[in-house]
Parts: sequence; structure tokens; C-alpha cells
Amino acid sequence: MKLLGVLLVLGATFGGLVLTAGMEKAMHLTTGVILPALPGEATIIMGCAIAAFLIANTMDTVKGALRYFGCLTKPLAYKKEDYIELLSMMFMTFKLARSKGFLALEQHIENPSESELFSQFPKFHSNHHALDFVCDYLRIISLGNEDPVQIGGLMDKEIEQISHHELHPAHAVHHMAEGIPALGIVAAVLGVIKTMASISEPPEVLGKLIGSALVGTFLGVWLSYGIFGPIALAMEEKAKSEILYYKILKIGMVAFLGGAAPQVAVEFARKSLPHNIQPSFIELEEILNELPAPPS
Repeated sequence: MKLLGVLLVLGATFGGLVLTAGMEKAMHLTTGVILPALPGEATIIMGCAIAAFLIANTMDTVKGALRYFGCLTKPLAYKKEDYIELLSMMFMTFKLARSKGFLALEQHIENPSESELFSQFPKFHSNHHALDFVCDYLRIISLGNEDPVQIGGLMDKEIEQISHHELHPAHAVHHMAEGIPALGIVAAVLGVIKTMASISEPPEVLGKLIGSALVGTFLGVWLSYGIFGPIALAMEEKAKSEILYYKILKIGMVAFLGGAAPQVAVEFARKSLPHNIQPSFIELEEILNELPAPPS
């Protein structure tokens, strides 16, 4: 859907030019003015935008931005099936802790990569950040701190840090998008300088030079509001879906520490999911009932 949106922006731009100027005139403007000016104008605008992005951000943010550009093909970090797996993992973990105590989890949290418990849930098990998140708090709990208020507060602070880290690439791209129109003006001004150096040329030549200069202004505004601004918002949406994964873990674990039965704690977490990815109570209950007994 995101890629379709990008194609629609391209189609609407050229289609609007055809409707206002006619097919023949639009083709003449495209091949005679816009396309010849495009390489130079795009180099100035995008070259300066990328350079400014590299100046303003750390390599971690740059890598994060490149990773989040995947939002064009995969808008959300996790699907409904991934959350069903996460809820199932919490249920089995809570069930083991309730029946044999938190010390029974020690072998799983000390060596999570080889845990028979966590390896039953491949999406969660392969997410080392989420795996470490769960194991770290289970260690604290197994050491004797089972206060849901303290654990919940600590989780909130860590999730806040995770939020800042995951959202920053989207904010960085958004700032870049806001600067691109100004860089379009820079390209246009350079084009005007070039035009003024050719002031003695006949009107038809000057007309093409002025038109080429204005391509910079057009391209800057078009790239900002038609491409990179929307991409930044899509990146932010995906980052929020990444953060939600940790919030669901926190809700389930705090509910369990507060005294809720495993299935009730998981229900707290399920009800906190958005409706488009939330399994129904009956659907989840059937899946939980089919889970094997927790490994000792």
C-alpha cells in the first residue's frame, strides 16, 4: 500500500501536468525542460539533504533510518500472529512461575538462547532485544523483588528510552524533509545565476534556462511533501508498532506480579492491543489450551 501511494504521487503529478497543458505540451515540457534539468537539480537537493542528514545524526540513527525505510513494504513491525505467539509465551512463562516459583525460570533466563521454554516461540526467541528485556526483569523478580509498582515503574523508564531510540530515525528524516524545499530554492537560485550569465541569449533560450531553474523549486517542494514527509510518518508508525511489543510485555508481567492468574494476566495484555491485530478472547483461549505443559 505504501509503494502504491508513491506510485500515485508520481502518477498524479504527471497526470495533472497533462490535464493542465495537454499531452503534447506536457511531453515537450518533460523531455525538453524537466528531464534535462533533473540530474543537476536532484544532485544539489538530495546531495545536500543527505550530507546534512549525515552531519546532524549519529551512525546509529543513519542505520536505523535505513532499516525503517522497510516500512514501504512492511508497515508494521509485528502482525496479529506475532502477538498471539507473544501472549502464548507469557502464558507459559507465568504458568511455570506460578506452579514452581520464579526460581524454576532461572535456567531459562540465564541461557535464553538455548532455553527450551523460549525456543518454542521463534519470533520472540529471535528478537534478542525483547528476549533480554524479559529475562532481565525475570532475573530481578527471581532475586526477590516482586513489587509490581517498582517493576512497572522501571519498565516504563526503559520503554521510554526504547521509544526515544526507535522514534528518532523517523524524526530525523522528518527534519530532513522539512529542509528539502529550502534546498530546492538553493538549486533554483543557482539556476537563476546561470540564466543571468546568459542574459544576452534570445528569449526561447532564456525561457528554457528559467524553466530549468524553477525545476529546483518544484523538485524540492515535491520531494518534501510528496515523498519524504509521508515516508517519515510511515517510519514513525512502524516505530510505534515496535514499541507496542514492549508495552504488551510490561502489561502482562505487571498484571501477573500483581496477583493475576496467568490467563488473566495475558487477558490484560490482549485487551491492550489495537483491534486490527487483537485476537478474540475465544481465539486466544483455544490456542492457550493447546499449548504443551511448560518445561521444568
